Amino acid sequence: MKKHNFSAGPSILPQEVLQQAANAVIDYNNEGLSLIEISHRSKAFVDIMENARALVLELLGLEGKGYKALFLQGGASLQFLMTAMNLLEKKAGYVNTGAWSGKAIKEAQKIGDIIEVASSADANFNYIPKGFEVPSDLDYLHLTSNNTIFGTQIKSFPTTSVPLVCDMSSDIFSRVLDFTQFDLIYAGAQKNMGPAGTTLVVVKEELLGKVTRTLPSILDYQKHIGAGSMLNTPPVFAVYTSMLTLEWLKKEGGIAAIEKENEKKATLMYSEIDLNPLFKGFAATEDRSPMNATFNLVNENLKETFDTMLKEAGISGVNGHRSVGGYRASMYNALPIASVQALVEVMSELENKA
Repeated sequence: MKKHNFSAGPSILPQEVLQQAANAVIDYNNEGLSLIEISHRSKAFVDIMENARALVLELLGLEGKGYKALFLQGGASLQFLMTAMNLLEKKAGYVNTGAWSGKAIKEAQKIGDIIEVASSADANFNYIPKGFEVPSDLDYLHLTSNNTIFGTQIKSFPTTSVPLVCDMSSDIFSRVLDFTQFDLIYAGAQKNMGPAGTTLVVVKEELLGKVTRTLPSILDYQKHIGAGSMLNTPPVFAVYTSMLTLEWLKKEGGIAAIEKENEKKATLMYSEIDLNPLFKGFAATEDRSPMNATFNLVNENLKETFDTMLKEAGISGVNGHRSVGGYRASMYNALPIASVQALVEVMSELENKA
């Protein structure tokens, strides 16, 4: 039985993408070679890389607007450091909304002066800070758009003259935004794009080259742009699968179309959490993430029964992070609404049994 995959990442991918990627590993494009055997300098792979980068800018509405898309390695964790190395000259501001923004702060502090502009640590990150002032003398303001562990999402981004840097690892390509408001976006592929192994960076080129420090070549965005994302050997399979996922998203109607599907899934999930007396949502209602619904049992004595029911229904990956406990249903772009319905039915059945 094919399981309902609610994993927080690496996570579910479209079935047609998995099939295409699997076929390519055996024989890419009937060339008699595996995708993961061909040279990354071959025309076949150069075309893949160029198409993937072009699709990113097209889907985000950033074509011809001074942005470059890069597929790099090291995950979002490397970007915690790399953004600071490339952009931080005097002082940068960070909004602390959870574990990943906390790690970003820790890495950036190794490079220069960092101030915490706002934080929701006082309530174990179950809400998004609002109404905070952004100092005008910052080199950039760093945000995390969606917090996978705590199930919160920024709904409205600050209006400021300061360049905005955003970690969008867990909600990239999931909702319509004016992406021109961001000067740099980064995202690990393993949520909405592809398998683990590559990281998307989208950067406004005019932002670069302003720091006075000497950058190692492998950590220099300008060097990666000049090399077409192939300064070193790229993660071929991850980039190819990301390209296929972006093609799938475009075919489905783009971000606007997938956002409607994501809203349907989130409405179904949160309605059950709110109406079922056995469950309680973790995140503040106005800040709930459509990507990651976090919730707890009101009565922990039901945990063993509920876990057994989930397993019997083929529902996988819903255990909550240790920071929150309980459960987490990750509903990324490729998750069908039928999977959400299956989870909701189990939750409803538990109420009937209790």
